[in-house]
Amino acid sequence: MKKILLAAVLFIATSATIQAQLLQFGVKAGVNFASQPGDATLDGVGFDKEGITSYHVGVVAEIKLLEKFAIQPELLYSTQGATYKFADAQEDFKNELAYLSIPVMAKIYVTKSLSLEVGPQASFLLNQKNKVDFEDANTFDFAVNAGLGLKITKNIFVQGRYSLGLTDVSANADVRNSVVQLSAGFLF
Repeated sequence: MKKILLAAVLFIATSATIQAQLLQFGVKAGVNFASQPGDATLDGVGFDKEGITSYHVGVVAEIKLLEKFAIQPELLYSTQGATYKFADAQEDFKNELAYLSIPVMAKIYVTKSLSLEVGPQASFLLNQKNKVDFEDANTFDFAVNAGLGLKITKNIFVQGRYSLGLTDVSANADVRNSVVQLSAGFLF
């Protein structure tokens, strides 16, 4: 009976160690270089657009499925948008959109520390800070992401990612989100 109990304890301890290596949770934050490419007019008036610099912050999990393949779901607060410059206006108008973003990245490890990352992202509009009245703003944004990740240590990582929006920001405009993200994070 003691041998069976000892074997069970060793099995549970080994399983817990293996699961700890297969699943890691962490936090990340970084800078967004956001723009909104596309054609749009507001009340028949055309305008130029420039990108804005903003931020993202959130939690991540890395689920190692194979030696060189992992899935990384994330839950991020991310701000995106653009600055609109009207030809006849005295000032510029900044459109800043705050999203709850949920990217799910497939990570292919090229080396032990360098990974290629690709995956979809669903975002839900939380807040819209702007001086431009975009009526019928879409509250859902779908995007595809691609990038690179580098584990500096077992726990510290950096990432670079491009996010291409596939849905319009507003029902009245052919404008989509486009974001370059640079992140740093820590896995526990």
